[in-house]
Amino acid sequence: MKGSAMFPRLPLYLLTLLPVLLVQSSTTSSPSAVPADPPPRPPSPAGDPTWALGLRLYRAVRSEPGSVNALFSPLLVASSLGALAEGSAGTTARQVQDLLRTPSSSSSSELGNLLSSAFKSFTKANGTAFHLHASSGIFSKQAPSVSEAFVKEIQARFGLQHAPLGRGDAQADLKQLHAWAQAGLGGLEGAALEAETQAKAGALILANALRFKGLWEREFGVERTERRTFLGREYTKVTMMHRAGLYRLYEDVSNMVQVLEVPLWRGEASVVLLLPFHVERLDRLERLLSPELLAQWLEQASVTSVAVSLPRVNVSSALSLRKPLSALGLADAWDPKMADLSGASGEGGARLHLGAVLHWASVELDAQAGRGSVGEEAVGEEAVEKPRVFYADHPFLVLVRDRATGALLLLGAVDHADGEPLHDEL
Repeated sequence: MKGSAMFPRLPLYLLTLLPVLLVQSSTTSSPSAVPADPPPRPPSPAGDPTWALGLRLYRAVRSEPGSVNALFSPLLVASSLGALAEGSAGTTARQVQDLLRTPSSSSSSELGNLLSSAFKSFTKANGTAFHLHASSGIFSKQAPSVSEAFVKEIQARFGLQHAPLGRGDAQADLKQLHAWAQAGLGGLEGAALEAETQAKAGALILANALRFKGLWEREFGVERTERRTFLGREYTKVTMMHRAGLYRLYEDVSNMVQVLEVPLWRGEASVVLLLPFHVERLDRLERLLSPELLAQWLEQASVTSVAVSLPRVNVSSALSLRKPLSALGLADAWDPKMADLSGASGEGGARLHLGAVLHWASVELDAQAGRGSVGEEAVGEEAVEKPRVFYADHPFLVLVRDRATGALLLLGAVDHADGEPLHDEL
């Protein structure tokens, strides 16, 4: 393979679009604006439990047949497991804690504090850097009762709300859980769960729902969109958004992947996009993923001129995480005879077990930027010259991380973009 073939291809029609992008990128900011310095780098992914758990769980989810557009919040899942660890003991507690442990982590109490502070940091940025709807719950099925002290503790530290399931069958339980998820998604109808949820008496169900829409530091602009083909599992016509500006970019030639970090409003969070050089499924890229490699990529990313093209998409996912978590070593918690959730049990100490871990998520990529308050200094102008091209018209990974704590809020794949179908390819 010749060296030039290793780099991302440049669509011919983008050559005519680049001059327009360059002019527009230099005229969208206020003339009096002061050039903005790039925000400081957040803490490294290496050693962070949300990245360690998130990447392992992501690979386990994607190993299941038919996984398309899988999306979840490592922070919410880790927080829910942290809450479960508070109520568990013995082997069950060790298995839960092993899921969250990193080489540099210490006590479970410190892990819980880290997760709690990360979620509070994201909550603080809601409405400025992004629009976020998020809910976490723990549902119990019939007797035995759940300890009130346990419920208060996990609500205070991890934001989990407790609710009992009705006495109906599995279909009634699923209907109740779907209604809860829709409320947690801000009224959005969540994707349907493919796996059945059978909750026996004494079962605890952990559930998370998250809906995310980032607000860019600089707007893509309505005038910079066009209809193009997204080369995913199915070829579809989608709206592509374009913008040239200064972004952190790293191109790993040996692994044939581009790593782009796009700041959200006020630099409180950022979206990280991982794009293969060529049109392909994400299997090869996913096998590479580790906190250490992600840390290396993000550390090597430098501020440079980039012409960014992204599809305007809304991706939704509903996941049952029992099989993936079991594959990662969570075994005893599911077994009514083996599970030790004595710290969560109410009066009488009757046995509880884990019935399901469910997750609903939705992410929207749109052109909108954040809006400053009256008197807030305008975002500085950018001097864009000879930009690199980041053209996401084929499957890519999307990650959202907190700039203050470094925690991973969102991780998922865009394998397919809804639009007018053309023909199957990948």
